Amino acid sequence: MTSTGTSTGAGTGTGTGIRLHAPAPGWSVTADVVVVGSGVAGLTTALRCDAAGLRTVVVTKARLDDGSTRWAQGGIAAALGEGDTPEQHLADTLVAGVGLCDEDAVRTLVTEGPDAVRRLIETGAHFDESEEGDLELTREGGHHRRRIAHAGGDATGAEISRALVEAVRARGLRTVENALVLDLLTDAVGRTAGVTLHVMGEGQHDGVGAVHAPAVVLATGGMGQVFSATTNPSVSTGDGVALALRAGAEVSDLEFVQFHPTVLFLGADAEGQQPLVSEAVRGEGAHLVDAHGERFMLGQHELAELAPRDIVAKGITRRMQEQGAEHMYLDARHFGAHMWEHRFPTILAACRAHGIDPVTEPVPVAPAAHYASGGVRTDSRGRTTVPGLYACGEVACTGVHGANRLASNSLLEGLVYAERIAADIADTHEGHEGREGREGRVGHEYGEHSHEEAGHEEGGHDENRLHARVPSPAAPPEKPDHPLLAAEARLAIQRIMTDGAGVLRSADSLETAADRLQRLHTDARDALDENGKTAEPGVDTWEATNLLCVARVLVAAARLREETRGCHWREDRGERDDDNWRRHIVVRLNPDRTLAVHTTDTADFPPTLPTAARDFVRTGGTPTPSPQEQ
Repeated sequence: MTSTGTSTGAGTGTGTGIRLHAPAPGWSVTADVVVVGSGVAGLTTALRCDAAGLRTVVVTKARLDDGSTRWAQGGIAAALGEGDTPEQHLADTLVAGVGLCDEDAVRTLVTEGPDAVRRLIETGAHFDESEEGDLELTREGGHHRRRIAHAGGDATGAEISRALVEAVRARGLRTVENALVLDLLTDAVGRTAGVTLHVMGEGQHDGVGAVHAPAVVLATGGMGQVFSATTNPSVSTGDGVALALRAGAEVSDLEFVQFHPTVLFLGADAEGQQPLVSEAVRGEGAHLVDAHGERFMLGQHELAELAPRDIVAKGITRRMQEQGAEHMYLDARHFGAHMWEHRFPTILAACRAHGIDPVTEPVPVAPAAHYASGGVRTDSRGRTTVPGLYACGEVACTGVHGANRLASNSLLEGLVYAERIAADIADTHEGHEGREGREGRVGHEYGEHSHEEAGHEEGGHDENRLHARVPSPAAPPEKPDHPLLAAEARLAIQRIMTDGAGVLRSADSLETAADRLQRLHTDARDALDENGKTAEPGVDTWEATNLLCVARVLVAAARLREETRGCHWREDRGERDDDNWRRHIVVRLNPDRTLAVHTTDTADFPPTLPTAARDFVRTGGTPTPSPQEQ
């Protein structure tokens, strides 16, 4: 069920009261900021916060170096080459976003991006260079210039992850690995007070604890596992978006899921994470062909195989439909063995591991879920509609990507907006430090946890740090108020989404998907409401429940947007409709577990927080509530 309307107002972040059913926290630590996620967005935020003197704790679902960033092959886009400019990068990004990019957000990205990349290099990341010592730049889909910096040929993400992880360890930041974040802790008036999390032990489901902090940064990555086949790792189950929704935050543009055009085809029934064949392969001259060897992208776009990803994915899907084929081919035999081995060693190894040799044969490819262009709605400093809650990277919707992300802008977005978030948190905490000192309230406002308990007992950290007041979290409910799905529901959700909300969608397919998802939701809710029963708390059931939450929102938005735009392709509404749909779809979760859906008046993002709520964050006072959307 959804309610629809049009509004530009923002919520006050009072929350839904809905929490995942979990044991009470058995341990806790206190910090100034907790960063959830260890990709480029999360670790950059953590390093910048730590450099500002903030007690910082990093929570990550797997190991520190096992986030989505590590899987990024292509590179990071920035106007670093001779003759390239931020304005040219801006223009390419706006074209790819198909009228829904926030131009101010994109301008921030492209103007601050080059220096952010240079700072990443100073942190220790090594990018491939020419014989003259300049960055070796390549080109990808949608770019009119060579502006993609890469490392190790096609191992850019792995190199960035290595450099950031080493920097985090060198600074001695407190990290909690193998921990699934559960819910946001808030105080009585809805202000962020930390997170609950579960540390995953071998066969154990009782590792629930809490990190108390007045600032929480979600950098949890994507939600590709909502589909059967994806390039995302198994941990990408939409945990950050689901947490934000339960906390009362708004999400936007979730219908715009980018399907990467060239994912190694492993069979029609292949499920889970699939090997990516980077767009950089096409950037170096590989051709898309059908079984007859015909280049079918010629004439469909001026850039042919290097058109924006949504156009290429649609081109591949159309030709598959026309020929009744399960996949197309990427032909780069003309590269020769030397180029494959030195420029694309990771992709070459993945293909050969599956019995395919790109040096001597075309590579079978098909689109698969890759990147969520939408997410938790933020402003230019990463602030969400919940005071004290920030979002960065793929989990966030900054307005940069619009209806379709431009290739290799994701790592850059993580860098640029992570730095902005850290600056905002530091500024907020400086304000608290000044007020607390003047009013003589330092000591009892910070709670009972010591500095050492936040994890800075080693590493020689400066004790003269900024400390923010940690609000006391509201008490959790005594009994489950939100049903957990059984673990096997994950597979059902993935198949529902692939069948009804994949590359090609229609009113009928989306209605069927919505009905099937609602049935899963209703059955679990009724079992809880009628007899108090729900699935046993655990990683598998929490993940399945998060997947259902984000799937319902995605389908609700996709049903509402009756047009084709970017990576949202409606076969029954094949044209772009600027008059009615050059605007954003915003969704919140109601306390009764229904969805509140509304559209913005224009393509511009409204503020994430009203002025009163913004003052409330910085002063620690209570804001005057703004009217809620109907």
